[in-house]
Amino acid sequence: MRVLVTGGAGFIGSHVVETFLTAGHTVRSMDALLPAVHPTGPAVPVGVEFLEGDVRDVNAVERALDGIDAVCHQAAMVGLGLDFDDAPEYVGCNDYGTAVLLAAMGRAGIRRLVLASSMVLYGEGRYECPSDGVVAPGPRLATALRDGHFEPTCPRCGQDLSPGLVDETAAPDPRNVYAATKLAQEHLSAAFARSTGARVAALRYHNVYGPRMPRDTPYAGVASIFRSALAAGIAPKVFEDGAQRRDFVHVRDVALANLAALEAVGQETAFTSGSLRAFNVGSGTVRTVGELAAALARACDGPAPLVTGGFRLGDVRHITASSLRLREELGWAPREDFEAGMAEFAAAAMRA
Repeated sequence: MRVLVTGGAGFIGSHVVETFLTAGHTVRSMDALLPAVHPTGPAVPVGVEFLEGDVRDVNAVERALDGIDAVCHQAAMVGLGLDFDDAPEYVGCNDYGTAVLLAAMGRAGIRRLVLASSMVLYGEGRYECPSDGVVAPGPRLATALRDGHFEPTCPRCGQDLSPGLVDETAAPDPRNVYAATKLAQEHLSAAFARSTGARVAALRYHNVYGPRMPRDTPYAGVASIFRSALAAGIAPKVFEDGAQRRDFVHVRDVALANLAALEAVGQETAFTSGSLRAFNVGSGTVRTVGELAAALARACDGPAPLVTGGFRLGDVRHITASSLRLREELGWAPREDFEAGMAEFAAAAMRA
């Protein structure tokens, strides 16, 4: 297929481009090269056509879509940001940009889309109360967090909850601006599919790590933040008590999930036309943020993590994936070993 990858110069996008190229697809990469993310020009693999352009620019998008069979939409502003003042920029980049892209795809007759979504749209993960069964806890309060009460409690009886794996049937509950924009991207894409008969795969990434992560930015992921601290000889600072449960998945495994989704949306028998199908993309192994910090510290031969008890109000306590749907329906499975991935990440170049 002839594939357009938006955000193709980014952390995940660049790995997706390479994976598609290796699989024999013809790849065009488009990226706005925003200075905050790309202080230098991108490294473009041989055989990839690169276009500098913003998905919010109708003319640039129409040029990029010329002759294309399918789109892999990776372009987005990511992370929690600094505060709610970031909301207009997040909505502009993520939601308006997606709307411009989808409208142009509709005009061009392109009906195959892989969308980079995120587990953040779930809010808190799956919880079970010993008395009330599966429940959805409310937002954690700043007063409780300041007192060191980090675990959500049952909204009905107040008992402690047991966290579990969240699957794609869970109701969305976005708890920060970024999460809200990722959910809106899915809604826009689902509306596009119904309107045009397109086939859309939405990949809900869990915590992605690996080579080429951006560093020294408030929008970086937790693995990148820990790595930057260790590179400076500073102990990584872990919020709360470090027991927050996450699913850390290697970027190369994420790129392979994109390849599986791309080839599925290209087959009429694999996807129902006019619909969006969501897939969690995670390693399937639960680890804590504290365990991640400790593994990186070992790999970097650096100082042990410092558990601070601090918190960010937009963070959730536990969110871990069931990627069973992706494994069973698209035949994907993670290949990268966590400890080996941490060792590679500790030595890999990061983007400034």
